[in-house]
Amino acid sequence: MHMQVVDVSPQLAAQWLTRNTSNRPLSKSTVQHLAGQIQRGEWQLTHQGIAFDEDDVLIDGQHRLAAIVKAGVTVPLTVTHGVPRTAFTVMDTGRKRTGRDALALAGEANATHLAAALRGLHLYRNSPNSPWSGGSSVTSNDQLLTLLGEHPGIRDALHHGIALNRGCRITVTAATIGWYVTSEARPDIDQSDWEEGVVTGARLEPGDPRLTLRNTMLNLALGNAHRRRDDSREHLLYYLKAWNAWVEGRTIKLLRRSPNETMPRISNRSSLTSADNGA
Repeated sequence: MHMQVVDVSPQLAAQWLTRNTSNRPLSKSTVQHLAGQIQRGEWQLTHQGIAFDEDDVLIDGQHRLAAIVKAGVTVPLTVTHGVPRTAFTVMDTGRKRTGRDALALAGEANATHLAAALRGLHLYRNSPNSPWSGGSSVTSNDQLLTLLGEHPGIRDALHHGIALNRGCRITVTAATIGWYVTSEARPDIDQSDWEEGVVTGARLEPGDPRLTLRNTMLNLALGNAHRRRDDSREHLLYYLKAWNAWVEGRTIKLLRRSPNETMPRISNRSSLTSADNGA
């Protein structure tokens, strides 16, 4: 068995894929994810590459090769020849490093929630009205670290997201994104009254958007509404609708979503008085 580093072109990758006779079915979403990494310049040479057995049959790396073909870019790969055929059953059985792992290794606290919030922020900015699931929603570890560098305020937003989750069961992801994007768009608004109202519901009149959001989330958590209780995209839509009503001084007694409703834009209007805004 011997190994070497080879600059694999799309043409060579396509040729090697013809030697793929016994691999598992190709996952299109995995290929798309890897191709995206290559096109964004995130590809890095590691010990993981492709492998051929004693008969020069490809037994590992079909997704990497297919991604090179799809990306149309030459990248370096570790290529191993002469791998015993019996080793096929133990290949790729380890757990892949997740976004949580990457953030934790970078020294970030609350890495699980932070990874989910960064992924959700990426989806909110790039495909707010598409389902936040499936292959198109996958974000690489490098993308998450880049997003964190571009949006360091998400760390503070996460603390508010966790508090809102504990108060009314809205998903941490939705609450974190909601807090972050509204704070970013409207730095003139002091949101302490918003958070207190949603978390406690104390002394709020019926129709107050904070109370309506709180009750909607609690009902979802209890299964008293015909919506998914853990759908962060839907929770964020409710959050922004209620926040817009609050900042504009409107009452809202019911939060609902029509089948084709798009993600609300953050309101640029405000009826909050100086006292309401903490001034």
